[in-house]
Amino acid sequence: MINYIYNISPIDGRYKEMTEEVRNYFSEYNLIKNRIIVEIEWLKKLLQIEEIKIDFDKKDFKIMDEIIEKFDFEEAKKVKEIENITKHDVKAIEYYLKNKFKEKNTEKFNHLIHFACTSEDINNIAYGIMTKQLIENVYIPNINKLINTLKKKANEYIDIPMLSHTHGQNATPTTVGKEIGIFAYRCNKILNKIKNEKISGKFNGTVGNFNTHLISYPNIDWIKISKEFVESFGLEYNLFTTQIESHDNICIIFSEIKLLNNIILDFNNDMWMYISRNYFKQDNIKGEIGSSVMPHKINPINFENSMANIKMANGVLGTFIDNLQVSRMQRDLSDSSMLRNIGIAIAYTIIAIKQCTIGMNKLKVNEEYLKEELQNTPEILAEAVQTILRKNGYENAYEILKNMTRGKNITIEQMRCFIENLEINKEDKDNLLKLEPENYLGLAREIGRMLF
Repeated sequence: MINYIYNISPIDGRYKEMTEEVRNYFSEYNLIKNRIIVEIEWLKKLLQIEEIKIDFDKKDFKIMDEIIEKFDFEEAKKVKEIENITKHDVKAIEYYLKNKFKEKNTEKFNHLIHFACTSEDINNIAYGIMTKQLIENVYIPNINKLINTLKKKANEYIDIPMLSHTHGQNATPTTVGKEIGIFAYRCNKILNKIKNEKISGKFNGTVGNFNTHLISYPNIDWIKISKEFVESFGLEYNLFTTQIESHDNICIIFSEIKLLNNIILDFNNDMWMYISRNYFKQDNIKGEIGSSVMPHKINPINFENSMANIKMANGVLGTFIDNLQVSRMQRDLSDSSMLRNIGIAIAYTIIAIKQCTIGMNKLKVNEEYLKEELQNTPEILAEAVQTILRKNGYENAYEILKNMTRGKNITIEQMRCFIENLEINKEDKDNLLKLEPENYLGLAREIGRMLF
């Protein structure tokens, strides 16, 4: 309790439990561990190249694998102690591994640790691994939970009529389920794009030309070797780089996450408005308090919280999108400092997704109120009436209904009296006389069912 109370960020404090799964993939510890994985896997790759001609056996590989398997908090502290001296995080990994190999009597490989690598070779692969795992194992499952919650609510409320609002004014009816379902559909559409994007990786030396590789071993196909290596981590190989991976692909993913966040933000805003209009009732959870002074209140706090965290997430994501693709000449260090904040952007996003999901699970539609509101707004049928008049050849159909209904409160009886006196096709007249706001739904129900 005391530890997290002192944290600067609510990600690791107030919302610690909501962001625990992000921490499992994106932290300083995980960055260090993934750098070690990349360094060791590269060494193993080198040892298997025939031209390098170094004796090794399966026992050596087992020792290397054990370094990864047994890497824990105490080992990470050793790396940080070295970094405090070197002031270089990736070089600290190299020195740490040389020490470990010496401990295990395998220092004959020490000269090949970090061979022909620039720090960015190690870093971009490490960040690629972490980001890929974070999206696949944390982001996608959480956004799927929200989408499934929206689908469930949409199916539950697909037949319930609701007055819609354009420009904040009463408008043509729809159904509750169709309106919720649209958001599930939109989220799923962007999510499929995210799933299909691949994070890129490079492994081609200081300025992307394999200079040191070729001067050392000119007969090795380094492009083939590096491609195999990058793809072994499930990343897309990028040969055409400067010192850094260009970050184009990851910025596309961040753009898509931001777009999906905006859809959730749009949904939060709508739900906030619907709750304020009494379209939904919120669960009265025992022990919870809505206001420190107004005892009656049940506030839509989950949706409000989700809105705030989306704005925080999108601020960081927007910074990535605007800056990660830009690097002076062959490189500058700004991208390195920014990439450390990927976990922050996703953590805020996860909080927003979870809060929206919680909020939805606390709501029940106020069907009685929705029906009453529709019955009290017969003026919305003016759209249907003027359209039927057009069908029957009336030249000033729109203007007639405008004069009758614009800015006025009329009754259903007045509307029917007007319809009775129309000189139109009998079938059209009968249909209009039977029409009520709650059954003037067009294909809302059918379209809602087609969403999934």
